[in-house]
Amino acid sequence: MAFPQELIDGYRAFLIGRLRHEQDRYKGLAESGQSPRIMVIGCCDSRVSPEVIFDARPGELFVVRNVANIVPPYAPDGHAHGVSAALEFGVGALKVRHIVVLGHAQCGGVKAFAEDAEPLSPGDFIGNWMKLMSPAADKLGPRGTLSRDEYLTRLEQANVVNSIDNLMTFPRLRTQIERGQVLVHGAYFGVATGQLSVRNPDTKKFVQIAADDHARMFAQPRF
Repeated sequence: MAFPQELIDGYRAFLIGRLRHEQDRYKGLAESGQSPRIMVIGCCDSRVSPEVIFDARPGELFVVRNVANIVPPYAPDGHAHGVSAALEFGVGALKVRHIVVLGHAQCGGVKAFAEDAEPLSPGDFIGNWMKLMSPAADKLGPRGTLSRDEYLTRLEQANVVNSIDNLMTFPRLRTQIERGQVLVHGAYFGVATGQLSVRNPDTKKFVQIAADDHARMFAQPRF
């Protein structure tokens, strides 16, 4: 079976572009190891790569991605926990300073949960995983008079907040957060608009950042 041609083409572009310009950085990272200050917990959706959104250089972000950017609650039950393992490494070994939970618009996992979609396989791995969103949906309450799109947006953002709440269930991490040693942030990316909003911990609202820059970019004529 042939390796995907688009990946080969992409690698060639990487060779003559980023690798050529940042070869010393890659060598340094190989020799001294990584030391990112920021951990991003994002969705595995192909449209919302944190490295692309934040224009990150190699070694700048420690990223863990899963369906719907969910952080499960602390559960030291002896079973395998991918997100918990990444948190343990990011906080305990890499000593990250910031943890960003990055949600996004048009999230398929959130939509599947909201619409109680039929399982894609007998294992219903998505459905069982998305049950971790239930506290977010319960706090948000019924859809009421909201349109479908409005409700999904609010649920996507409530899911970010739920993951932040779950971070606080990890005893060691909670202590570090309370001492200000680790800072936690919620963010939300609009796939169609490119807008990035960050949750204000005081008002509990998501507020667009770099709004002036975003407006100027879209005001410019496109050729």
